[in-house]
Amino acid sequence: MTEFRGFPKDFFTFFDELQVNNNRDWFNGQKSRYIESVVNPIGEFIVCMAPRLAEISPHYIADPKPHGGSMFRIYRDTRFSKDKSPYKTHAGVQFRHEAGKDAHAPGFYVHLAADGLFYGGGIWQPPGPQLSAIRDYIADNSRSWARICNATKVKEVGGIKGDSLKRPPQGFDAQHVHIEDLKRKSFYVMTEVPPKHARKPRFIDEVTEGFRRAAPLNRFINGALDLPF
Repeated sequence: MTEFRGFPKDFFTFFDELQVNNNRDWFNGQKSRYIESVVNPIGEFIVCMAPRLAEISPHYIADPKPHGGSMFRIYRDTRFSKDKSPYKTHAGVQFRHEAGKDAHAPGFYVHLAADGLFYGGGIWQPPGPQLSAIRDYIADNSRSWARICNATKVKEVGGIKGDSLKRPPQGFDAQHVHIEDLKRKSFYVMTEVPPKHARKPRFIDEVTEGFRRAAPLNRFINGALDLPF
């Protein structure tokens, strides 16, 4: 089994410099450095995470391909944004459920940026039908949801989070015991640590523990969506 060595120092230095030089000329001149300092280390990390992820659930994919795999593209979608900067100034890795087609599927996630690092699991802005199914499942399985929310390891990292509606969604009792969660548009459990953690070999152990912490939430979401866990 490949051993994770930690991300190189230049990994975060590259993103620091990209923040200042977010243009195609600079990036194209640094392309080989990007491959060496960012893409290859992330590929190694994904390979090393694969057996650990399989122990948590065999239904989440760890694909080290630099294009179309678990690593998000560095190119920003600027079509509907006022910010036309072409590149993201962080790296993201999503270990997506095998049934998922995009970033809105249930998954485990690692966010790597020079100004912040977090990892965990859940689902981000699922489409309407899936979101409705999750809300119905929470309402129908109130005790199970409470056990997940109140787990010590979940509360240690700030609980279940996600952007919310200002008002209760249509069809749900405003007095429901879980109304604040029923208002959510995303559901995730994330652990935040300083970026320097990523440079240590033990970072992969920290991420594994963070994924285990989020696993009950993902199991619940999968149940709502009739997906295996």
